[in-house]
Amino acid sequence: MERKKVILYTDGACSGNPGPGGYGAILIYKGIEKEISDYEVSTTNNKMEMMAVIKGLELLKEPCDVTVYSDSAYVVNSVQKGWIKSWKAKNWKKADGKQVKNIDLWEKMLELLDIHNVKFEKVKGHSDNEYNNRCDRLAVEAREKVAI
Repeated sequence: MERKKVILYTDGACSGNPGPGGYGAILIYKGIEKEISDYEVSTTNNKMEMMAVIKGLELLKEPCDVTVYSDSAYVVNSVQKGWIKSWKAKNWKKADGKQVKNIDLWEKMLELLDIHNVKFEKVKGHSDNEYNNRCDRLAVEAREKVAI
């Protein structure tokens, strides 16, 4: 059976690092778009970038072929360059011997990457990519709910 082909745009936002943060994601399947967003009171930008990917992939009800578009070099490079698998193989230690941050989120992402066939593409943030800009707005709007 051929897998469904899904596009997932993601972005995270944080005011201060750590500070209040939000994420936004847009899933696209056969021209139908679904937007999601949420916030955390105290978080980091990297965590919100990761949460956008995780929450988007979690919404899929069956294994899919997914192209994730993100402006986060941290997330994209960690997967594309194999860092995430290397870190796990080294008991979550980086090349310099320091502990990897956000292990719980990386472990969740690895679980989801095992279910879905995921390709990551880096996009330029705050540029002319309509979907990335919409994700940024979703993330910022979610982050601003912290103050309410």
